[in-house]
Amino acid sequence: MLHFATGEPVAEVSQANGGLVARDLRKAQLARDALREIPCADLVRMVQRAGELFLSADLPIGDALQSPDDFVRQQSATTGLPEQLCRMNMAKLGGVLAQLDQILAALTRELDLGILTRGFGDEDGVLRSYQAASPVLGMVLPSNSPGVHSLWLPVVPLQVGLVFKPGPQEPWTPWRLSQAFFEAGIPRQSISLYPGEAEVGAAVLSHCPRSFIFGGQATVDRYRGNPAIQVHGPGFSKILIGDDAVDDWEQYLDPMVHSVLVNSGRSCINCSGIWASRHTREIAAALAARLGPITPLPVDDPKAELAAFTVPGQAEAISGDIDRVLEEDDVEDATASYHGGRRLTSHERYGYLRPTVIRCGSPQAAAASKEYMFPFVAVVECPQNEMIGSIGPTLVATGITRDEAFRQSLLEATNIDRLNLGPIPTTQINWLAPHEGNIVDFLFRARAFQVA
Repeated sequence: MLHFATGEPVAEVSQANGGLVARDLRKAQLARDALREIPCADLVRMVQRAGELFLSADLPIGDALQSPDDFVRQQSATTGLPEQLCRMNMAKLGGVLAQLDQILAALTRELDLGILTRGFGDEDGVLRSYQAASPVLGMVLPSNSPGVHSLWLPVVPLQVGLVFKPGPQEPWTPWRLSQAFFEAGIPRQSISLYPGEAEVGAAVLSHCPRSFIFGGQATVDRYRGNPAIQVHGPGFSKILIGDDAVDDWEQYLDPMVHSVLVNSGRSCINCSGIWASRHTREIAAALAARLGPITPLPVDDPKAELAAFTVPGQAEAISGDIDRVLEEDDVEDATASYHGGRRLTSHERYGYLRPTVIRCGSPQAAAASKEYMFPFVAVVECPQNEMIGSIGPTLVATGITRDEAFRQSLLEATNIDRLNLGPIPTTQINWLAPHEGNIVDFLFRARAFQVA
């Protein structure tokens, strides 16, 4: 792997192939067997200890040791993520591990985890049975943001193994977390890492009875409806401002900016659309005034807020797509005056995109349904009674309203996954609630069971 800016070698990563994955997964049951020898409560304590090691310890990497500062610098060097954002994501993962006992209690509705080990047991006076759908969970991971690793952290305490295909630019987080798990006492045979090309990811999906995959809309469309694969794609997260609150929109500018900007807009929970029935030009202008002046800074600058695009041509392609949607009528770039028509900064090996705020006169504008991997938001003018039917699939929706009828409509909207009522940033996560589906329900199925 090379430094995204200089091209200098950062690390040499051995590559697996699909045949190796297929061969090893014939013995996947050994991972679950090893974990079932350790009580779930002990595994929880181990991974909590692993969280401490992940944050503070020097951990093995190849034939050397990696300090926390080394981890941050190396991760930033290959992903283009500013070092301060690498540290933020690192702290987030450590925080999730620290409260994993509470998270599991919430996800399992305080089920005695020993029932998952035995396969059956008494739950509130009723005999229950839960069957593991797979001995391991396959993970085809991305490179865009280390925060996605929070999704699999509860898996090992449930006595299910892990099979990773790391993102090509970001093997650092799954590797360091795995080493922290091993140092804390988690059996080594329970976690496998297979860096490699696309065929490795395909082999993980083919040979793991349960898998996660991360990708764009094409990936979502390809695996939609496959019960063995949970797809994590674009979030299209939004803020909807009700008619009763929109005249006071200035009160909500801070959570709007935070929702768009945090983590350089790289997360599926970043807001890509702000919908209101009026004042959309004023809202777009105010957002542009806050976001437009932000410029790329060196990754080691503590004030850096923008991540580099390290895949050749990616930044250029995104900027070109934005230029095309701006050709529509009643669509305007509110940030144009801040970057002087130079949204894109191209370098030999990488590129940057300045934050972009688009104002759309109607939901039919193509920009209203766009999402990109940088701080981009479309401010869309739409009547309140048409919003829910127009926003499309939405991972996180923040509804800023006290209109009880509108709130009830938001609660009942099946195209919204996570719902915030009130001025809560879309990026604010309650770790005691499922992110995209309950991982326990994905890995275990309740079944009818009787014993004489």
